[in-house]
Amino acid sequence: MLKTCVLAVACAASALAQAANPIVTNIFTADPAALVDNGRVYLYVGKDDAPEGGKDYVMNEWRVYSSCDMKKWTDHGSPLRYSTFKWAKSDAWASDIVKRNGKYYFYSTVSHATIPGKAIGVAVSNSPTGPFEDARGTALITNDMTKETSIGWDDIDPAVFIDDDGQAWLYWGNTVMKYAKLKPNMLELDGPIHTAGLEAFTEAAYVHKRKGTYYLSYSRHFPEETVYMTGPTATGPWSFGGVIMEKNSNVKTIHQAIVDFNGKSYIFYHNAKLPTGGEYRRSAAVEELRYGPDGKILPVAQTAEGPASNPSPGCK
Repeated sequence: MLKTCVLAVACAASALAQAANPIVTNIFTADPAALVDNGRVYLYVGKDDAPEGGKDYVMNEWRVYSSCDMKKWTDHGSPLRYSTFKWAKSDAWASDIVKRNGKYYFYSTVSHATIPGKAIGVAVSNSPTGPFEDARGTALITNDMTKETSIGWDDIDPAVFIDDDGQAWLYWGNTVMKYAKLKPNMLELDGPIHTAGLEAFTEAAYVHKRKGTYYLSYSRHFPEETVYMTGPTATGPWSFGGVIMEKNSNVKTIHQAIVDFNGKSYIFYHNAKLPTGGEYRRSAAVEELRYGPDGKILPVAQTAEGPASNPSPGCK
């Protein structure tokens, strides 16, 4: 047995070769962010390096994968690490990415080296696969800029949304959701930080728009489930919509990202379905996301099969 399967995760790579979920089977991956660009969807994940039985997150780098059909994924390696930000001391936590004016802006959570608590940095690249470099040389958000809670991890999980009028918004937070305008350069806040009172908000705020309606999804409770609200603008007011995905069975977090690709919608999330997976050894996955005729998001079940193939023209 040991001669053929030295590592349980390596065995899983062979066993799940015909399945779509988890997307990556040779390492543990978490906190998915996604970007659709030029006929491909790019998936950005933090790499979970905690040992089996570990008691804390060990995350040093982000990794990127891409697909032109939502079934076959190409590994592009690591486009950046927490140490890309010289002012950071550790922790490649949840991120988001957006394309603007031909450049790719990567918003990421790290631990600040001199200001206690988590911070949000911005990296930039000319390619969706990197390499990325620190775009500011300093953090965009630090823990001393927000005073709503006493915890050191309330400035995490950045998500960026660019509205139809070109205004970019940043959403983030744990326990309390915060949001602010971004300047056109994508590197500075454009005005004050606001908060929104959301029912049982935990983390992972994410905004997308469909047919004139704004959808704010987030993780609710702990262990987390993914829920959503709707509103008439990028800042609400928000009305509760429902549960998108029920909580995981063996990991307390779930962390979603939602994109449209080739005429369909998809939700990325993470679970702990690989052998030896768990709280600090998670795995990114994806499902098709569907809407009812009234615009409500329909509940999504986690599957091993994942979505059907949806290739772009010329996809190989």
